[in-house]
Amino acid sequence: MELERFGPATREWFASSFAAPTPAQVGAWRSISAGRHTLVIAPTGSGKTLAAFLWSLDRLVSQPRPQDAPPGCRVVYVSPLKALAVDVERNLRAPLVGIRQAAARLGLPEPDVTVGMRTGDTPAEERRAFPRRPPDILITTPESLFLLLTSSAREALRTVETVIVDEVHAVAATKRGAHLALSLERLDALLPRPAQRIGL
Repeated sequence: MELERFGPATREWFASSFAAPTPAQVGAWRSISAGRHTLVIAPTGSGKTLAAFLWSLDRLVSQPRPQDAPPGCRVVYVSPLKALAVDVERNLRAPLVGIRQAAARLGLPEPDVTVGMRTGDTPAEERRAFPRRPPDILITTPESLFLLLTSSAREALRTVETVIVDEVHAVAATKRGAHLALSLERLDALLPRPAQRIGL
């Protein structure tokens, strides 16, 4: 029932990969699909990250950017830990490949969703390329998001629709959390309408 919210390629991939959604995923999708800001609280291994990402992936697949639209990010994922950001980037590839293969099996157009990372370790060449070829999904840290928003590269963030903040509890009551809250407000000020926020 919950999978009916998604497009056919996403449904096909999920059904072939998992027995059923977890309670955390069911609850998250109900809230996220209704357009509400959402906080997902669940133990490790309950599929929180996929709960947050799958709806965004499905939108990117089923509602691709028009050919004449300016390039720009549509989803920003903020992780307080660089190592966690690398893990997420790696784990995001599996559903993307799976959805692409499912689309091919169903005779649907194969989606071309791009993922990029921006952390303190990002090579200078990639940083320079970001404004020209921003990814659909940007995985970053609070500090790197701040640097993007205070540089000319912020133009690539004017198309953001969703912000996912992982490990909220690790930063919420800290100076980093206050700094991130300011960055999220700065981001919203760039947008035609505030981004949907999903906290994990």
